[in-house]
Amino acid sequence: MSRGPTTLRNAPTLRLIALIVVIVGSASHAFAQADPEHPGEAQAASPRPAVREPLQDLGLIHRGSSNTLVQELWLLGRYHGQLHRSDGDDASDQDWENRRFRVGAQARLLRNLTLHAQMVSGNDLEPFYNGFTELWAGWRFHDALVLTIGQQKHRFTHDRNVSSRYINYLERALLTNMFDEDYTPAVTLSGRRGPWNYYGGIFSNKATRNMKATFTDLDSGYSLLGSVTRDIGEYIGSDTAFLSISFVHSDATSDATNLNRFDNGLAAALILTQGRTSLVVEGTVGTGSASGNAVGINVQPSYFFTRRVQLVGRYQLAGGTEMGTLVAQRRYEREVGLRTGDRYNAAYAGLNFHVAEHRVKLMSGVEYARLSGRNAVTGSVALRLFWGPHSRGPFPMPSVLGR
Repeated sequence: MSRGPTTLRNAPTLRLIALIVVIVGSASHAFAQADPEHPGEAQAASPRPAVREPLQDLGLIHRGSSNTLVQELWLLGRYHGQLHRSDGDDASDQDWENRRFRVGAQARLLRNLTLHAQMVSGNDLEPFYNGFTELWAGWRFHDALVLTIGQQKHRFTHDRNVSSRYINYLERALLTNMFDEDYTPAVTLSGRRGPWNYYGGIFSNKATRNMKATFTDLDSGYSLLGSVTRDIGEYIGSDTAFLSISFVHSDATSDATNLNRFDNGLAAALILTQGRTSLVVEGTVGTGSASGNAVGINVQPSYFFTRRVQLVGRYQLAGGTEMGTLVAQRRYEREVGLRTGDRYNAAYAGLNFHVAEHRVKLMSGVEYARLSGRNAVTGSVALRLFWGPHSRGPFPMPSVLGR
């Protein structure tokens, strides 16, 4: 089936994008000139290119160490829009989608306190206000101990841990998405000590548009998540090398909206960079589902021809113990006839153009997917914008290798 062109319905989209860039860019230019070279806390752990990008501090309102109350203030947000066409064995689908729109603010106060609030719009901006993705407070006792309380992101698997601001593809891997991770209230601890990074916490399994209900209706069960990342560069002869292992245990009730498919998950990822080349290989296992257990591998190579032009690829292979264990990607694949199965293969090739690192990025690609005998081919082009501080973490968070 085809939903057909959406030009008239999405006519305000370009005006929205232009307004975002003008407002945030003007604020950054007006307020960030006094101390442009001072790195923010969120950027300190990530390699930065030698050449300064003109939008490197997009969203920065204030930064200064002399103020004992407010050290940093940022506007936050992102806009992701994409056009796709999918063709299956007996159906086709095409559409422009306003995939993500978020806006908010983040402040670093009293040297160690971070406050973060970011609202989200619904799909195609309907409704414009659809609750909050993140609403949390964090206190940094030490680099090795950061306590965060409030609505925040689940970080099971490296594939999920990497923000949508930095991923090279329209969607994360099929098995990653099957865990139904999103943003829910949680208490987490994280930190860095030497070559080790850790993260762990307890999460609610439910999130709603009504934030009061989200924080007070705790009848959805809970999830325990944790991960450990080790810098293994001393053992491997590449520019950077990380090994990340993560787990999740979910005790979900019938009221759960998140992490309600698998009872347990385990993932291990190897993350390598060498010059302009990168490689991420991750294996993931999910057990305890009523539809069976699943295992998958996700391989992500990339290469920068120049500082701005990046060739990306991805191969996925997943298997399930039952015919209905694996569920096709909600976007694109289900629209053209892929539903459930026990064996999944998908290959993606794309070309990305980094206008201003990851802050302004154009993406294009083609993916072939096969789920238990049914096929789908999806071509896509996308625009991705974000403003605010960079995330911390191993590649491919904010790093741009082609320099």
